[in-house]
Amino acid sequence: MTNELTKRLLWSGLLAGLGALASIATTKVATLIWRRVFGEDPPDQ
Repeated sequence: MTNELTKRLLWSGLLAGLGALASIATTKVATLIWRRVFGEDPPDQ
């Protein structure tokens, strides 16, 4: 039972970490595209 709980916690941590990295990467790519298209920083959120 402890092994299953550990696996679930590790899986949740992995998903959360990858989700955070994907969000950061998406923001950086969107900012790069915005700057190339409009020649200025994107609007504040």
